[in-house]
Amino acid sequence: MTTQPLILITGGAGFIGSHVAVELLSVGYNVLIYDNFENAASDVPDRITKITGAQATVVRGDVRDRPLISETLARYKPDLVMHFAGKKAVGESVAKPLFYYEANIGGGICLLTAMSENNIGKVVFSSSATVYKFVDGKRLTENAPTCPTNPYGRTKLMLEDIVSDAVTAGALQGAISLRYFNPVGAHSSGLIGEEPRNKPNNLFPFIAQTAAGLQETVPVFGNNYKTPDGTGVRDYIHVVDLARGHLAAANYLLDCKDTGEHQRINLGTGFGYSVMQALSAFSSACGFEIPHKILPRRLGDVATCIADPELANRLLSWRAEISLDRMCVDHWRFQKNDSR
Repeated sequence: MTTQPLILITGGAGFIGSHVAVELLSVGYNVLIYDNFENAASDVPDRITKITGAQATVVRGDVRDRPLISETLARYKPDLVMHFAGKKAVGESVAKPLFYYEANIGGGICLLTAMSENNIGKVVFSSSATVYKFVDGKRLTENAPTCPTNPYGRTKLMLEDIVSDAVTAGALQGAISLRYFNPVGAHSSGLIGEEPRNKPNNLFPFIAQTAAGLQETVPVFGNNYKTPDGTGVRDYIHVVDLARGHLAAANYLLDCKDTGEHQRINLGTGFGYSVMQALSAFSSACGFEIPHKILPRRLGDVATCIADPELANRLLSWRAEISLDRMCVDHWRFQKNDSR
């Protein structure tokens, strides 16, 4: 009997990591979740088991804990690592830049160094569309100029470059950095989804919490952009589609004995929806109108940000499939469960 590959997921109990764990377990991969549970509920691994009928191994730890991450890699010898662990709030990164550089860059270097020392050569890195210099009205390809406007985005681009250097030097065998656009939604079971510990930073959790009565109103930053209804347009992708993109990336790297390459790949739908369209779709999902308030534009926001996902389709045979309506229905189901 052939042993299935083991994939270690840093931040595997978080919003995206938990959905990736579900997809990997569902097709037979072995999964090791490495998480400090600072921003994830302690029972998420049990919820993952309830969904999949399979159990992930769990190690509680921080990627900045160099001895522990090295010991974990030496003990379990995963075939591939997926790196999600890190800080992710744009506004907080502006207020606490040194904290973000220490957490995201420091943690990434600890992990990659431990991987190299233990001869574990393949990694899928959780990057972001925030690395791009946004150009309104154009779908962003992977060749678009990069120019992050905040420390969070800069940590993502810096780690991409560090990964590239490690691959070039032979410290890693192959890598894929997946540049996400706007992950939303939740698993259809309603058992896992996004659970912000503080006031939400992103639109969909704010809409969901307002619908649940946890926030008074949804702030809409600007209604005078050059878009169909004046509000900002973004490429929203269902977290399950996103997780399946990670499964496709893992398959790609594991099928290659030694790629010697670092691929940077967009994960988005290629379509955009405005803030008001998102509000309308979520109102339909929950059955009542969700209050909102028009506020001035935020500094640095652009009118439109949409992915060109063709490289993912061509290289990974992956394409997003889930509609905006389903994103809202799944997100609302999880929010109702989480509010009980």
